[in-house]
Formats: sequence, C-alpha cells, structure tokens
Amino acid sequence: MKKMNNLENLYRQVIIEHYKHPRNKGLKGFPQARLYNPSCGDDITMETKIDSGIIQEINFDGTGCSICCSSASILTELLKGKSITEAKKIIAKYYSLIKGEVIDGEEELAEAMVYQGVSKFPARIKCAALPWKALEQLLDGENNEQKS
Repeated sequence: MKKMNNLENLYRQVIIEHYKHPRNKGLKGFPQARLYNPSCGDDITMETKIDSGIIQEINFDGTGCSICCSSASILTELLKGKSITEAKKIIAKYYSLIKGEVIDGEEELAEAMVYQGVSKFPARIKCAALPWKALEQLLDGENNEQKS
C-alpha cells in the first residue's frame, strides 16, 4: 500500500508542477479549437502548427482545474514532433488510460501516465480529456468552439 501512496504522491507532484508552471501556454495564432465544459468551468483552447503531417508546435490557453490545465501542458510536450497518425494513436491510448482500461505500451504516454487514477473519479475524466479532445478536433481539421 505504501508503494502506491508514493506513486500517487509522485503523480500529484507532476500534475501540480505542470499546473503551476505550464509548458507551451500562450496562443500564437495557429489554427485553434476551443472546448468548454459548463459543468465544471474548464475552458481550453488548443492550437497547433502542422507541416507535412508532423505536429511542429502545440500551444494552449485557458482556465480550469489542475487536472485539465496540467493535462494540456503535458500533451503539448508529448505530441510535439509526432505525425498526425502517431498523435491519434497516443490520444486513443490516453482515453483508454483515463477510463481505467488496461493498455499496452505505457511508455508511449510518458508523463501522461499520471492521469491513470482519474478513472476512479468519473467526474474528472472530462477534465483530463478536454484538451486532448480539442487537439483531436484540430487533427481532424475542425477549427471551432463548442461545449463538451
């Protein structure tokens, strides 16, 4: 039990670090998708620059809980430099993780593994997924704003 508590504490520290010191926060004018969750107030805009099918840059801006905002920060680092196909596979794997499903190749998720405990809190799954869903819309060629 103690080992799990240490792991949970480490995950919590990673989430707080990305929340307090987000990576790639601030929009630069690339194609954007904005999602808003009215039930909790998370409001995230993701943007990406894609060239020759490769994600060159991912940035975000918005407000929300620590899970949503840190998740946006982690995904910007994880998916930058990936092809659209690779990114979509990683996004699908991430969705499985946060729903509590068993996944193969956890190393592909890197720091995003910190959200594996979210499945125990169904109301928080949307928080963890919101930035990923906005990015997924961009990868599918949808630039818009909508409620999730």
